[in-house]
Amino acid sequence: MNLVRPFSRRLVLQGVALAAALTASGAMAQAWPSRPITLIVPFAAGGTTDVLARALGERLQQSLGQPVVIESKPGAGATIGADFVAKAKPDGYTLLVGAVHHTIATSVYKKLPYDFQKDLAPITTIAMVPNVLVVNANTPARNVNELVALLKAEPAKANYGSNGNGTAQHLIGTQFQNNTGTKITHIAYKGSGPLATDLLGGQVLMSFDTITPVLPHIKAGKLRPLAVTTATRSPALPDVPTLDEAGLKGFNIGTWFGVLAPVATPKDIQARLNTEMVKILKSPEFRLRMADIGADPIGDTQEQMAATIKAETEKFGKLVKDANVTIE
Repeated sequence: MNLVRPFSRRLVLQGVALAAALTASGAMAQAWPSRPITLIVPFAAGGTTDVLARALGERLQQSLGQPVVIESKPGAGATIGADFVAKAKPDGYTLLVGAVHHTIATSVYKKLPYDFQKDLAPITTIAMVPNVLVVNANTPARNVNELVALLKAEPAKANYGSNGNGTAQHLIGTQFQNNTGTKITHIAYKGSGPLATDLLGGQVLMSFDTITPVLPHIKAGKLRPLAVTTATRSPALPDVPTLDEAGLKGFNIGTWFGVLAPVATPKDIQARLNTEMVKILKSPEFRLRMADIGADPIGDTQEQMAATIKAETEKFGKLVKDANVTIE
């Protein structure tokens, strides 16, 4: 009998400890949110990620009853912001507004301080946004063929801007050069805002940015769209052909944006975030707002977003290898 009691006591103590841990976790999830939530944007202000984060954050703070703060942590192709969130306290108060760039970075960067698929939990995809090839309105090229001729005739002036090394814009630019036999100097910015400034000022010849930050400048006649990079035309620019239609085969690259949390964030909080965000993204009011900026709102499950990340990582891994793009 004496031999059994210590063993039984240990089981009881272990059970009490487990119950306490589960109770604490449940209490934390039940009390959440009790203070402001921060959405980390891994690019400079003014780009698509920033615009989507602010639109979602505005509605999210209404549904959750707590302020939602937008904080930019740009640099290194969006990996600085991702690393910050991956290492943040997993309590549901620090979230990442990630994008397709993070699936590209996995293959482009030789070493990252985090694992995008293992250290971050997908919450939901906010939207899909096409990329568009634009030039300054003063550029003589009025279509893709004329642009290619210009790039070959004046190689010293050939440059394109992106919102960072290892981003979708960077990779599209590399693929564009491979397909056209041109050599174009790549200029990396910390976001679409600074890039647009130089594009409008004539310091940059062209870019492959997402539609959202350049659409107002296109409508104002300051930038000229030559083609979209997706397989189909964009409803926001119905008269603009695809690169495939322009004669460059094999292009089908768009940009998705989504919310992720540190992987150890309690499941109840992750589920609540997904529920609240999907309600917002599916609402007619929000969908209309997204249409105005050229975005297609998604609002999928956590499992569906995880599948998208896996598929995109594999897809871009092959493109990166074929394009031979690496960053130390």
